[in-house]
Formats: sequence, C-alpha cells, structure tokens
Amino acid sequence: MALLLYRLGKFSYRHRWLVISLWLAVLVAVGGSAAAFHGTMSNNFQIPGTETQQMADKLRKELPSSSGGSAGIVFEANDAKFSQAGKEAVSAALTKLKTLPDVQGTVDPFATQAQLDAAAADLAAGEQKAVTGKAQLDQAAAELATGKAQLAAAEQQMAAAGLPPEAVEAQLGEQKAALAAGQEKLDAGTKELESGNEKLALGKRQLTASQGMRFVSEDGKAAIAQVQFKTSINGLEPRVRQEVQDIVREVSSAGVTALPSKEITEDVSEIFGVAEIVGIAVAALVLVIMLGTLVAASLPLLMALLGVAAGVGGTFALSGIVDMSSISPMLALMLGLAVGIDYCLFIVNRHRSQLLAGMDGEESVALATGTSGNAVLFAGLTVIIALAALVVPGLPFLAVMGLSAAATVAVAVVVALTLTPAVLSLVGRKLISKRAWSRAEKHNADPGHAAADRAKDEHRSSHGWGGLVTKHPVMATLAGVLLLGIVALPASQLRLALPDGGSEPVDSQAFKAYDVTSRSFGEGTTGPIVVVGDFPEGLSESEAMAKQLDVADVLRSTENVTAAVPVALSADRRTAVFQVIPKEGPASASTVEVVSGLRAEKGAIEDSLGVSIGLTGQTAGNIDVSTKLGDALPPYLAIVVGLSLILLLLVFRSIVVPLLATGGFLLSLAAAFGAVVAVYQWGWLGSVFGVDNPGAVLSFLPIILIGVLFGLAMDYQVFIASGMRESFMHGESARHAVRSGFSHASAVVTAAAIIMVSVFSGFIFSHLNMVRPLGFAMAFGVLVDAFVVRMTIVPAVMYLLGEKAWWLPRWLDRILPDVDVEGARLRKPSTTAAGASAPEPADVAAG
Repeated sequence: MALLLYRLGKFSYRHRWLVISLWLAVLVAVGGSAAAFHGTMSNNFQIPGTETQQMADKLRKELPSSSGGSAGIVFEANDAKFSQAGKEAVSAALTKLKTLPDVQGTVDPFATQAQLDAAAADLAAGEQKAVTGKAQLDQAAAELATGKAQLAAAEQQMAAAGLPPEAVEAQLGEQKAALAAGQEKLDAGTKELESGNEKLALGKRQLTASQGMRFVSEDGKAAIAQVQFKTSINGLEPRVRQEVQDIVREVSSAGVTALPSKEITEDVSEIFGVAEIVGIAVAALVLVIMLGTLVAASLPLLMALLGVAAGVGGTFALSGIVDMSSISPMLALMLGLAVGIDYCLFIVNRHRSQLLAGMDGEESVALATGTSGNAVLFAGLTVIIALAALVVPGLPFLAVMGLSAAATVAVAVVVALTLTPAVLSLVGRKLISKRAWSRAEKHNADPGHAAADRAKDEHRSSHGWGGLVTKHPVMATLAGVLLLGIVALPASQLRLALPDGGSEPVDSQAFKAYDVTSRSFGEGTTGPIVVVGDFPEGLSESEAMAKQLDVADVLRSTENVTAAVPVALSADRRTAVFQVIPKEGPASASTVEVVSGLRAEKGAIEDSLGVSIGLTGQTAGNIDVSTKLGDALPPYLAIVVGLSLILLLLVFRSIVVPLLATGGFLLSLAAAFGAVVAVYQWGWLGSVFGVDNPGAVLSFLPIILIGVLFGLAMDYQVFIASGMRESFMHGESARHAVRSGFSHASAVVTAAAIIMVSVFSGFIFSHLNMVRPLGFAMAFGVLVDAFVVRMTIVPAVMYLLGEKAWWLPRWLDRILPDVDVEGARLRKPSTTAAGASAPEPADVAAG
C-alpha cells in the first residue's frame, strides 16, 4: 500500500493541473447538484415499524384531519389580562393562519375556553333544573297518588250505597280521565327527567375528562392556541414556518406577545454559524504557529474546506430524495473539517521536514504520501468503518447520518492523498519561510549534521513529556487511568431523551414559549401524548361517546397523568383520538413512565371495553427513539470495536497494541460520557458552556460518539504507534523505539489534537441546540484520548511491556498481509544529489 501511495503522490505532483482540474469539476458538479436537487432538512427521528409510526399511518388513512403535525403558539398579554382588542387580534391571526395552504386548522383559545366555561355553567344549571324538575315530579306524583286514593274511597262509598256501576262511572268518569292524563304526564316527565339525567351524567363525565386542560390561563394573562398542519411538523419548509411566525406576531400591535413553540421556530436550514468560524480560526492559529508560514498554514485549511464542500454538498444533493435530519450535514461538517485539516497536516508536515533535510521536492511529496499518507489512509478507514457501521442498528435517520459523515471523511482522505500533493507541487519552496530555509541550508552544509541530528533526536526522545512518561511508566499509567475513572463516574447516571423547548437557550423564542406554557398551563401541556383507539364495529353515536369516555377514564387513572380528553372520532366511529397530558415535560423521567404505564393498560382496556389502543405523537415517538438507540448501543459497540481490531491487527502486526488501543478508547469514552452528564444533565459549569436548563442527554449522542470517537482515537493511535513501530522495525530496541517514535510523532499529533478540539469546540455554541452537547462530547473525548490515553497511558504501557508489545503468533504472522503502514519498502536508502535519503527506483519497482 505504501508503494501504491508513493506512486499516487508522484503522479499527482507531476500532473498537478489534471488533478486540480478534476477536483474543480467535481466541486462544480456537486455544487450544481446541491443547488438543483436539495430538499428540506428536518428533525424527523421516527423509526418505521414502531407503534408510534403505525398509529400515525393509521390516522393518516382513517382520520386525515388529525394526522398532520400540530404545534402550539402561546400568546401573552403585555398587561395584566387580555383586553378585548387583544382577544380579537389573536382570533384574527388564527383565522388568517387557516388560509395558509399547509394549515389544516386552528383552535381559538378564547372560543374554546368559553365553551368549556359555558359547559360547566350549563351543567350546573342543568343539575339545578333536574333537581327542580324532580321536586315537581315528586309533588305531582304525590298529588296523583292522593287523587287516586280519593277516587278509590269514593268508589267504595258508592258501591256500599248500592249504586250500580253505570252510575258510579257516570259520576266519577271525569275524575278518572283527569287522573289518567295526570299519570300520562307524570310518566312523560319522568322519562324526560331520566333522559336529562343521562345527558347530565354524560356532561359530567365530559367535564371531568377535560379537567386539567385550559386554553386560557386562570389569571387571564396567557392563552395557548393549537395549529394543525396538513403534513408532519418535520416536513414543514422554512418558508412555511416563517409565514406562521410573521402572521402571529401581528398581534403585537394589540399589546400581545406571540411565542411560537420550538416545533415552529426551529430553523434547521443553516448549518454554519459564528461559533464554528471561531473554532476554525483557532485551528488556523495553531497551524501558523506550527508550520511557520501563512501559505503552509492555509493549505490544510483549504484542503479541509474543499473536502467539506464536496462531502457536505453531496449530502445536500441527496436531501431531496432521502429523509435527512439537520444533524446529518452538521456531523459531516464537524468531522470533515477536523479530519480534513489533520490528514493534510500530517502529509504537509512530513514533506516540510524532508524539504528542510534537503530532499528533492517531487521525491519528498511522493515519500510523504507513501508514509504519512499511508497512515492517513488507515486512520481514515477506522473512522469510515465506525461511521458506516451506524447502519447496523437499523435506524434510518442514524444510517443516513453515519453514511453522510463516512462519505465526507472518505472525501477528506482522497483530497489529502491526491489534491494535497498536486497543490504542494505548485507551492514549492513557499511552504517554508526564508529564515527556516537559511537555517536549514547552513545546517545541511555542516559535514557533521547527521551525527548532530541523531544526538538531538536522542536528547529529545529522553526528555520532554515522552521522556517523563517512560521514566515513570507505572505512575503515569495509574494517574491516567485514575483521572479518567474519576471523570467517568457520572456516566452511570446517564439518561437519554430527545430535546424539547426547555433545553433551548433562555433567550430563544422556543424556550420562552416553553416557559410561559409550563408556568401558565403546566409542564405536561408542552408535550401531550396522542392515544389512538380502535373501536368495535356498529356503535351508535351515544355508545361511541360513552366508549370514548370509558377509555378516557382508564387513561386518566394512569399515574402522573393530569388529563385525558377525547379529541376526535372518525365518521364510521371506529377510530378515536385522545390527548393525554402528563404531569411533567416530554423529556422528563416521569413522562417516560407515563408512556410505559399507558402501554401497560392496553390489555385491560381491550378486555374490559373491547377497545385496542396505541400511542403516537412527538412525545411517544421521541421516547421510542431513545429506547431503540439505547438498545442498539451494545451490539454497535461490539461491531465497531471488532472490525477496527482486525484493521489495527493488520496495521501493527501485534496482539497487544490493538487491545491497548481499544482499552484506552473505552476509558476515553467513559470519561466523555461522564463529562457530558456532569455538564448537560447535572448543569456543572453550565454558565460556561451555555447550559441554562440541564436535562436528559441527547438520545443519539452516545451511539454517534462511540463511532466518531473510536475512529478519531484510532487516528492518533495509528500516528503515535506507527512511529514507534517504524523505529522498532529499523533496529531500535522496543523501549527505545517507544521514546524515539513518540518524539517524532508527538508534535504533529499535539497540533492535530488541538486543531480537532478547536473545530469541535466551535460547535459547543452552535445555533442548533441539538448539536451543542455533541460538539462538547467530541471535543472533550478527543482531548482526553489524545493527551491522556495516546500520549500518556499508551507509551507508558508499551515501555513497560518492551518487546512483548509487538508479540504476534507465528502462524498469525504468516497469514496476515503486510500493509506496510510505516512505509518500510520505501526506506531502502540511496543518496540523492542533495544528500538526502530516498527510495531507489529499482527497489520501488520491485516493491
């Protein structure tokens, strides 16, 4: 592989304009495709086959009016209460919303609350009327009984006096007819009273079901409206979201503040903000300090940006035909920038060092591509494997996320191996400052510079951080493991959920809407649970209504449920929709228990009422996603680690080094989880990282972090350990090779890690709140993995093990292919005209 890359580097150097032209053509094609075919980003994390998706499909088919997504808009009066003008302005805005093509309908909070209040008053009046009617009926019944008794007594007296029946009938006939009419009237009144009582009982049940739900707050200062869309919330275009916001904000002229919920205000169309630019600026500063010239520093940045343009552009081009979450291009952007800079840096730094040593430019570029480029290739492969394996859990949005990021990393690798050599041929000596050239020429002219270089390398390898770690390997190992173990402790309390409005920044519209809704109507109103009931066939309207209330009673009896209200019934009375309001917000632990509790009632409801139920809606769907992701973690971790262990076995031809690399990764991963829990779940240092409302951790953060961090950790393992193996293969003792290999790789790995941490840190303050914990987790994970694991624990343990670190069974050594990651085949030296070491053509051809 080293030889193939050596030839690729030489080809790119010699045919620079061809390579550059091909890449420009690719960028134009990708850019044009992205502009022409891009679709709408969403945050749709539904999983096909789950109950929530099945119930959503059922509603779409059988009750279309309730199948679209819904979102809340909370209106707050600027004064103590809503004025009449304010109420009219809100109603007018909602009426105007109905005219939008994407809006199915709206619920006017004032009209709905008036109906609820009127229903309570009507029920009270009806109960009073029923009491009065009962009293009247009782009085009439008593009078009728008295009349009947009197008539019976009169009949007895007449019969005792010997009057014939005809005479008795003639005298008492009118009284009997009057009594019969009275009885008939009494029976009709009783029947009417019974019917009224049935309606009252039904009204009472309906009122009981709606208790706990309000549309206008009790203090009259806030009102919440519902907007039903024709499509899912996640499918709304940014244009529609903006139209809705513009219309409802017209109420400001009437002294009312409109606060649309997160579902409406969330803008996922932009993926780049100020914070990300700051991260790149820090990376640029590190490159300038390390490489010494603006030309050299700008080269890795340029290569990374071109790679990201191609990779993320391709992602956008596919968004028109693939349902893609907003975090997919964000993840591709983060990784593309970070690895793109690092991969190019490794090659540029190697080339720069060889030029300063006096090597010919073409030969230097080819050799840097064959050696450092080889390490770049295998490091990139570990990242690609880890990301591509995100398809294994079977979650569509996660698979798209992983494949788009893996493709962008692959592009970064290809850019580093082809475009970088081509551009280096154009840059030539401008890569190095005049002062550095002057010093190098003087140094190379000294006949004893080779011995001086060896002495300098020897001194450097036994001093500095690498020397300190290898002088005290046991202490360094224990200190590193102990430190990461302590940081990892909070990870045991990790709780997963998808973010809601309460996790947004406090100055955002989404948080203000969430806050006002929670204070005025209860936390659970921000995340209602939708229950779909499948009713028996042939029910009358009254039977179906009673059945709805029976189901609502059972749902309401679930622990931590505030209200359970029937909200819709299909025309054939087979499908009913209920809205369940939990006690707390959608991301809380108690709401997760509510969903479990409602599902636990399925059997009882079906047995007692003959109704089968299922849950759907955003809240239940988010909980299902979090559960599925949690279940997918162990098998995913096993697959990623297993595949990468095989790759590392090929690279290092050692049993111990891959195991040590993986063990170190697990320590870094646990520490990263611990830090995320402490900051984003517990709120430690929340003011520093902009965590105003700590809560559950983003549900797909762990699985993405596993894939990304493993790939990046193996990057640094390859660059650090390949230097050690290179020294060991060139005859140094195993322990000395640890020191010398570390000293050669530590500077560039340190710079690369700082760059990667800087890029990821820029996303900690991203305008997309969902991305922030992911940026923090990656930045912190890379930080501890690079400096604590790869640059402390790994060299300390390998120094302790000595030659045992490179042990490989003979039978395995024979069957493993030699991938030559350290470029040993390119290291058969001959002396060039400049006096530098280079591969002999015969050796290259033979290799």
